[in-house]
Amino acid sequence: DTNNQLSLAIGRRGQNVRLASQLTGWDIDILTEQEESERRQADFENATRMFMEALNVDEVVGQLLASEGFTSVEELTLVDPRELAVIEGFDDDTAGELQSRAREYLEQLEAELENRRKELGVDDALKTVPGVTSKMLVKLGENDVKSVEDLAGCATDDLVGWTERKDGEAVKHAGYFDGIELSREDAESMIMQARLMAGWITEADLAKPTEAEAAEDQPA
Repeated sequence: DTNNQLSLAIGRRGQNVRLASQLTGWDIDILTEQEESERRQADFENATRMFMEALNVDEVVGQLLASEGFTSVEELTLVDPRELAVIEGFDDDTAGELQSRAREYLEQLEAELENRRKELGVDDALKTVPGVTSKMLVKLGENDVKSVEDLAGCATDDLVGWTERKDGEAVKHAGYFDGIELSREDAESMIMQARLMAGWITEADLAKPTEAEAAEDQPA
């Protein structure tokens, strides 16, 4: 039954989940079918609401976009307009208007994030670290990480958080990038690039296995 399958997936004392998390660099949650259904419904409702607010459209349009699998405004600007035009109830004009509104929204958002970055006193140089986005710059500034050297001094856990077990329960601690989808491997790479830019390490050091790769090489 479902509970038995859940037990098998989790493994003895959660070993399967922990191993998979180490190999992929992602936190992994095991869900029942009902929990998965509820999660999908919540994702659909969140996407619908997000499109309504960002694009200033009604609920029906938001639902149509969400039901087509779109999950971000960015996707709308990158997709071929014909993929929007063929949605039931849409046409070429609708597709063009939606993409125009999406671009305007992203430009406004980018400007707001840039202003917030400057207010927080985050150095311009931090923008040049590979992988760092405008949203990340603001999150870093809010956590008093304002220079390349500050980022170089961070640990992976600082950025993406960590999970510990207390009394048999998994307790998650949020990182600076809480709410931003980023793997541990990418977070570690970002820190290493900052250390390279700060002169703390060399290109030869970067060639060494990362934390995630070293974990993958460990015997099971």
